[in-house]
Amino acid sequence: MTNPTLVIVEDDPILSEMLQEYFESQSFDVVTISEGTSAAEQILSIQPDIVLLDLMLPEVDGLTICRQLRNKFSGKILMLTASDDDFDHVAALETGADDFISKPVKPRVLLARIRVLLRRVAESEANSDASNELSFGKLTLNKLTKGCVLNGKDIAIAESEFELLWLLASSPEQVLSRNYLTQQLRGVDYDGIDRFIDNKIVVLRKKLNDNTIPPKKIITVRGKGYLFVPERW
Repeated sequence: MTNPTLVIVEDDPILSEMLQEYFESQSFDVVTISEGTSAAEQILSIQPDIVLLDLMLPEVDGLTICRQLRNKFSGKILMLTASDDDFDHVAALETGADDFISKPVKPRVLLARIRVLLRRVAESEANSDASNELSFGKLTLNKLTKGCVLNGKDIAIAESEFELLWLLASSPEQVLSRNYLTQQLRGVDYDGIDRFIDNKIVVLRKKLNDNTIPPKKIITVRGKGYLFVPERW
């Protein structure tokens, strides 16, 4: 079994070197890139399993690079942000990032997130054709292709958005807690503060036209979590 390949795009040399040494010690093949200008080109040439992409880079920022990669790159993208600002997190998810993590970076937490992303790839590849499609009204989801069709139109959603939508749709009319969803998507417990799931729900509602106030298709159950309403699609 070959080592997974990780590309780190980070302009802070101390952080970049620290992460490289840590992930090499965890049996990753690591390539570092220090600026954004040629990052997309290099990543597409390498085709790594996962990219750790800093949001704030000189010349070309992480969001632009993510946008350049998303339709040509099949690996995972984990965005590294310098703030807990929901705007940055939603922007990262909307441009196609699979997950985000805020600085300062804790290598063990970062490793856990990366392993979850890689495990989802392995599970997806191992899936058979059985039970890989869900349909509700005008919404159809295909787990193998990560395809989402609404009103006869293909909806462009990131794989991590699809995974969240699939979890919700697989348990219609059941309230799924933030802790359960966080564990399934990130491999860690919900800490009561992290807005990862909430931000993904915002993105999904926008893309799936669930924009009434309050939303009617993916409902927020205050203090409990989220509920997928099958008959409203």
